[in-house]
Amino acid sequence: MRGNVNQMQGQLVAGRYRLAESIGSGGMGRVWRAHDEVLHRAVAIKELTAALYVSESEQERLLARTRAEARAAARINHSAVVTVHDVLEHDGRPWIVMELVEGYSLADAVKEQGRIEPAEAARIGLWVLRALRAAHSAGVLHRDVKPGNVLIGHDGRVLLTDFGIAQIEGDTTITRTGEVVGSVDYLAPERVRGHDPGPSSDLWALGATLYTAVEGRSPFRRTSPLSTMQAVVEEDAADPTYAGPLGPVMAALLAKDPAQRPSAATAEEMLAEAAEGRRSNAAQAYVHTRHGFDTGSTGTGQHTGSRTGPQSGSATPYPPMTGPTHIGPTGMGPGQPSGTGPGSAPPARKRRRLRTFLLVVALAAIVGGGAAVALQQQDHGSQSDSTGTSGSQSPSPSSSPSKGNNGTVPANWQAYNDPWGFTVYLPKGWKRVVVGVKGDLRQVDYTPDNEKNFVRIAVDTSPDFATAYEHQKDLAQQLQVRFPDFKTVRLEENTYRDRPGSLWESTWTAGADSGKFPGPRHAIEETYISREGTEYAIYMSGPADDWAKSSKQFKAVLQGWQEKTSQ
Repeated sequence: MRGNVNQMQGQLVAGRYRLAESIGSGGMGRVWRAHDEVLHRAVAIKELTAALYVSESEQERLLARTRAEARAAARINHSAVVTVHDVLEHDGRPWIVMELVEGYSLADAVKEQGRIEPAEAARIGLWVLRALRAAHSAGVLHRDVKPGNVLIGHDGRVLLTDFGIAQIEGDTTITRTGEVVGSVDYLAPERVRGHDPGPSSDLWALGATLYTAVEGRSPFRRTSPLSTMQAVVEEDAADPTYAGPLGPVMAALLAKDPAQRPSAATAEEMLAEAAEGRRSNAAQAYVHTRHGFDTGSTGTGQHTGSRTGPQSGSATPYPPMTGPTHIGPTGMGPGQPSGTGPGSAPPARKRRRLRTFLLVVALAAIVGGGAAVALQQQDHGSQSDSTGTSGSQSPSPSSSPSKGNNGTVPANWQAYNDPWGFTVYLPKGWKRVVVGVKGDLRQVDYTPDNEKNFVRIAVDTSPDFATAYEHQKDLAQQLQVRFPDFKTVRLEENTYRDRPGSLWESTWTAGADSGKFPGPRHAIEETYISREGTEYAIYMSGPADDWAKSSKQFKAVLQGWQEKTSQ
């Protein structure tokens, strides 16, 4: 049963559900359209694919989380929540059988249309809010409200789905202490700071979701999850252009302080007015207290107040971590002013520029881009991301290395057919280690020596930049500022597989405290965007004194690379 999508089509699950086609996938699982051969109806069935790629010690926690998803959704009785029909064990894993929604996600709609009209976005938000009110009344927090989890039926019906990381009130056994859960773009500031979420955290995520819908872009997404989380804590969303009467409602929901956000009941009234094209007086009042968006008659949401960061003495704007972390220059805490006098930047902005970002453990595994992750981890081993998908999983090696690569890789190499769909050619015996799965970004390493040398593949289905060169250039600029020892050897546009690409080569020195392999390091990365819009980063890092060999291997890796093709 553990095959690819084509092999699994037509399979019978639990003697009852016939798999038809894959209709969606994410970091935790894959959703299938299926036929219930007992009740003769179409259903959606969620397969926990993440369980295939983690160590045995992690599997039980993943299974518990999946059962919790079904248990949480089953506690909510509302027409705007996707109904769970059944939970079953099959192939050593739990599967969730759900109501099939014939339609598309809000994320799909934004991607297809560019943006959603404010009145329609308000209508969608109104139903999501009603679903959240029902969930909160049942003691369930969703904790991952985002456009991808809002479904819109062809008949216009709106439903909230994927309670996969929901937390049931009183249940603290599923997620680890200090673990970051949820999509980084939609984490409320209090969650980024490591505080326990509440119902208002879901309302923040709804506000960010509505902003994405009407503006066509996420309000806080930056070049990496780390900088995104910093923006969530320290910056206001950019002034909306297309929000109209929905602008003040979004501003109210996106208040940094959860105590300043409207209640769910008040927010519902605000959204109902916006759905009718009317400006909410209640929302205007909340905006005034925020000193954020202009509440004049233009409806464009012009920003009139200053952007402020954490107040003095506040907790660090990062989740708890399980290792030593340095955040900012020696002697400067997260709330301490960074400079005064003429020409100096406001304290919050100055603090942000001076932070060093030498972060380890959980955060290092979810920073975007192959090179950025590798450098910020100081190349001392992969860590699990917040979904718990780290660990080794052997891909299916090909017994005929020369097939499919036109004889351009060494004869003694083999094809590693990765579970994520791509194929990479490497010497025999390299091990697979998942670095992280976070939203649209997946990263995996292949290493022969516990990551002294390794190849990292980053796959991002929603890239932030229009070109690979722009992305690499931005990363290089950030890293050169943050790491004085970091040097770009070359950064140049090229053509790879008939697609515009970019090649980036760099060097730095890993310190004695950076893990098992300190000393001079060398790395190179080829990045390109496929015809389907997926950004692939193929990255290799190793000790500088062995770079001649590694560089030759990298050329062979590029020659044998085969990206995932459409099913």
